[in-house]
Amino acid sequence: QHQPLWWKKDDAFDALICRNFSTVHDKAMRCELYEWRASAHGRLAEIIVLDQFSRNLHRDSPLAFANDSLALALAQETLTIGADKELNVIERGVLYLPFMHSESRKIHQVALTLYKENGRQANYDFELKHKTIIDRFGRYPHRNSILGRESTAEELAFLEQPNSSF
Repeated sequence: QHQPLWWKKDDAFDALICRNFSTVHDKAMRCELYEWRASAHGRLAEIIVLDQFSRNLHRDSPLAFANDSLALALAQETLTIGADKELNVIERGVLYLPFMHSESRKIHQVALTLYKENGRQANYDFELKHKTIIDRFGRYPHRNSILGRESTAEELAFLEQPNSSF
């Protein structure tokens, strides 16, 4: 029911995530939710906590991206053991988000295939937009200021364009 709030900044929604899930998030960061990995849906829940909730809890902070590698590793493991086959199309689209959030060209090659095979054109198109940025810059320029990275002139020009950041 809150799906529209997943993709935009909303202080009230971020506060709701903080109130309801900050303790769970702390446990996930310490890898204390490993029991959740006994089922495909538990794996997905842990990935959501690490990938998406990190962004809500730590918006505009380097901590927003601090768990991306762990979320990606868990998503990769989910694919390796075939647990993704137990998820529906929408759930798989969420499972693949750590691939989309990666700043690796190699990972985006995999993401493109995953989203294409999943069959939801809107998700595939969104991944294609992400991949284009990674292919061009090797990173997401809109994260530079948050992560304390120096932006190139080309990145600064890109950021001036409409819809240049997510």
